[in-house]
Amino acid sequence: MLPTVSRGRPPSTFRHSPVFPQYLRRIIKWQQMDIEYTFWQMLHLCTSPKVVYQHTKYHKQTKNQWARDDPAFVVICSFLLAVAASAYCAAYDVSVAHAGFTVLSVVLVHFLLIGTFLATCCWFLTNNYLREETSSNSHVVEQHVEWLYAFDVHCNSFFPLFVALYVIQYFVSPLLVAQGFVPVLLSNLLFMVAFSYYHYLNFLGYDVLPFLDKTTFFLYPIGFIIILIPFLVLAGFNPTRYVLSFYYG
Repeated sequence: MLPTVSRGRPPSTFRHSPVFPQYLRRIIKWQQMDIEYTFWQMLHLCTSPKVVYQHTKYHKQTKNQWARDDPAFVVICSFLLAVAASAYCAAYDVSVAHAGFTVLSVVLVHFLLIGTFLATCCWFLTNNYLREETSSNSHVVEQHVEWLYAFDVHCNSFFPLFVALYVIQYFVSPLLVAQGFVPVLLSNLLFMVAFSYYHYLNFLGYDVLPFLDKTTFFLYPIGFIIILIPFLVLAGFNPTRYVLSFYYG
């Protein structure tokens, strides 16, 4: 009898993945985390992200899964976010209670909650609309995007955005918050590069999966950003001033 093709629907939730409970358990066991490799990934995501996703292919070949089984990236990124948010609070002289609220909102909302939402949207989109259909007489097992991999892609894409909008912006914020056309222009350019690079890395993350088609869909937001930025500059909108005033008044 010829082997049949598995054509089941993708799991209704990421919790069905046997990897996920193990992933959560390793969060509190830092001795099992590969810290050095995580920093290597972070560096190359800013300089040569294709190399990182080439290693993702190797991971699939050795571990038979696309997603990381090591939560070190999430833990380190959360820690760096907390440090950056604390630096902003110290620079803008807010109360301890306000600082604690800001740090928690940055880590839990900006990174984890919004990241979970975006990863779930991409997971649903890729599995339901971007997967290549296998023929009925094919012997190839049908593949699906793992939710944990979708979250990995978000984390990878978020880190360079963090470097631009939390680190670089921190050091040049005295210039960016000044009055005038040049600060408005520079602030908008910084945000344009950060968010455009985020979507480019999103594209690379899903383009590496051989069973997905039309992954250029993830590049479309870049065109919208490029069109929007000139209008924001002409309107005098300064995103740095807006964000800092939202958090620090």
